Amino acid sequence: MAVGTDAWVAEVHALVALIPAGRVMTYGLIAEVLADRAAAAGRQPRGGPRQVGRAMAAGGDVPWWRVVTADGRPPACHEGRALAHLRAEGTPLTADGERVRVRAAVWFPED
Repeated sequence: MAVGTDAWVAEVHALVALIPAGRVMTYGLIAEVLADRAAAAGRQPRGGPRQVGRAMAAGGDVPWWRVVTADGRPPACHEGRALAHLRAEGTPLTADGERVRVRAAVWFPED
């Protein structure tokens, strides 16, 4: 499945839709999980963190605020909205409230 295809975007969005409230995944972790799934299915792994970001930028009805950078920052262009969602869900944040405490909030799918 090629990066940038509707199928790739759907695969990214399907994984993001599973992230529970109060938990997060990083762009890189999403890419890693999808690469592992592709390899297990005998497909060539595709895409990295930037491609996950592009898939998220494509829009869709998914909890986009639960996808953060490796250092816990929400999407820069939607930072205020994302932090409001994260606070409402009780996601662990840093003392300054500007980033997610990724180690405390990271979620791994059980597949």
